[in-house]
Amino acid sequence: MSRVQAVFCRSGPWRGFARRVVLPWAFQGFRPEGDVLEIGAGSGAMAAELLATHPGITMTVTDFDEAMVDSARAGLAPFAGRATARQADATALPFDDGAFDLVLSWVMLHHTVEWEKALAEAARVVRPGGHVVGYDLLSTAPLRLLHRNDGDHLRLMGLAELRETLAELPIDQSVLTPSLAGLVVRFTLRKSARSGP
Repeated sequence: MSRVQAVFCRSGPWRGFARRVVLPWAFQGFRPEGDVLEIGAGSGAMAAELLATHPGITMTVTDFDEAMVDSARAGLAPFAGRATARQADATALPFDDGAFDLVLSWVMLHHTVEWEKALAEAARVVRPGGHVVGYDLLSTAPLRLLHRNDGDHLRLMGLAELRETLAELPIDQSVLTPSLAGLVVRFTLRKSARSGP
């Protein structure tokens, strides 16, 4: 994540936009419950909004960048007892199989070169009957141009590539919704209630 992106993710305008626009669009009526993991949580702004509006959830937020973990830890301090922030690699999550009711990923997969592994890890740590919900950027000409200087630190996904990856995961339902002129894809995955963790 660039310095500008990191500052923006910690800003009041982003928190307000996340609460009023991004979360309602990303969830589209889905209600988070139980133990929730957010991978690539950045500053924890999205987690703070969820914790404030859903008192029945507990959250573990992770990020690869230790500075962002520190920022999330500070931002989630008002939710002590319901929120934990820790450093983790999204492609090798330090959690047991089936540890969470819900795994969230908000526009972070493209920062993970091996985003297929991150999705597989999300599916691994969600409980049978649980969900993975998120959204990310698609590989389109405008977004490739916007990220042209990011080098090998990101990898935008194609919609067909994402569908192929999801077909290999232990899930029994996936819903992909391309939005914003095809720049972003929203996804909801449901892990089979009959499968092992």
